[in-house]
Amino acid sequence: MIVPIILAGGTGSRLWPLSRSAYPKQLLPLVSNKTLLQETILRTQSIPDVSPPIVICNQEHRFFVAEQLQSINIKNAKIILEPIGKNTAPATAIAALYLKEQDPILLILPADHLIEDSQHYAKLVESAIAYAQDGWLITFGVIPTIPETGYGYIKASQSLKNDRAYIVEKFIEKPDIEMAKLYLNSGQYYWNSGMFMFKASQYLSELKRYAPTILKTCQRTMSSITKDLDFIRLDKTLFAATPSNSIDYAVMEKTNKAILIPLDTFWSDIGSWKALCDVQKIDQNGNTLQGDIIIEDVKNSYLRAESRMVAAVGVSDHIIVETSDAVLVVSKDKSQSIKNIVSRLKQNKRSEIDLHRKVCRPWGFYEILYQGKCFQVKRIVIKPNCCLSLQMHYHRSEHWIVVNGIAQVTRGEDVFMVFENESTYIPMTIKHRLANLTENNIEIIEVQLGSYLGEDDIVRFEDSYGRTLNEQ
Repeated sequence: MIVPIILAGGTGSRLWPLSRSAYPKQLLPLVSNKTLLQETILRTQSIPDVSPPIVICNQEHRFFVAEQLQSINIKNAKIILEPIGKNTAPATAIAALYLKEQDPILLILPADHLIEDSQHYAKLVESAIAYAQDGWLITFGVIPTIPETGYGYIKASQSLKNDRAYIVEKFIEKPDIEMAKLYLNSGQYYWNSGMFMFKASQYLSELKRYAPTILKTCQRTMSSITKDLDFIRLDKTLFAATPSNSIDYAVMEKTNKAILIPLDTFWSDIGSWKALCDVQKIDQNGNTLQGDIIIEDVKNSYLRAESRMVAAVGVSDHIIVETSDAVLVVSKDKSQSIKNIVSRLKQNKRSEIDLHRKVCRPWGFYEILYQGKCFQVKRIVIKPNCCLSLQMHYHRSEHWIVVNGIAQVTRGEDVFMVFENESTYIPMTIKHRLANLTENNIEIIEVQLGSYLGEDDIVRFEDSYGRTLNEQ
């Protein structure tokens, strides 16, 4: 039995402004009409004897993940929620401990990678089963095609049993361009894909030997897991004591049981805008255009408009990305430097690092239309048979105008219906709730007025989605 373990806790900051911490790249449809997470899971479905996946994600993303699994008809999957990111070694340890009794083969997969030939990939995984059963820890190394400096490398030595599997000699950090050229020409080096495969018990055994603190803290964490709806929650205090480390550093660089199987098909970690550009279809001028774009004399560029028309003239080798609250303009060869912009946004505590103007929630979404001093206008869309939490605010009042559908409103002790082209008022400190009892989306314009309009001014009394008092 093979259990895919999908590591979906990343933030994808190098794809800002599209990818943000509250809605990262693995949850976005960047290459096809499916998200990278969905593509990753669907690739596993043609592997023989594969079980439903376990997805390990940030707890703030749990409803997005659950909805995306449901939309591709993946049943019986488990979703483990990390209260804090601790890198791949602890996340994998949690999955291995959760499955300890069955002791399956674990297929460890980042949620945000692209692999072109799914059938080749499935056959490669199948060929690795025997090695995993024999106690080997497998890493899938990508055959390099260019002297890439953005990836780590793995050096392979002699083949195992005269087969196409190689003993791992060493892992290597991201090289400079001259070293990358030497690696490419030698034929002994592979890109480190971050994909692994091994038996759960074998990984735990190696972890006990080389990173015992990670194992012990994860064992303590697993002794206090709780279930919340369809999610498995880890205790934040216990998990916070776990050292942060990758599978590579914690185990694979130290064990004598590491082997490499080459992945001989197109692969990308979609780790930058340039990497995304490289996997897109281009027109006769080398351009990729998405959204409402008008260009004149533009070559070898990627232009993406999310909310309005974008026009460009005389641009070459550039990336231009527009969202409703930010515009990125960067030369292709500088796309890795976007992380510096992201760092500055964090330092300045800019909201654009975390949220889009359109923010998804388990009940639907809201979109900020306008922000002024002491007031804010939002568009709220509630899905069929869904409701917001029963809540109140200390610092703001709210006016609701129903522009489409029929809303059920709870205001204090009163429960009543508000029809299209009608409105109601919610005073400060009054308990209230919006609900959609119909089979169609309803749409509401909300006007907030008050001294503070942040999302953390919510006191939650009841919630259908298991959110806590302070959780958004």
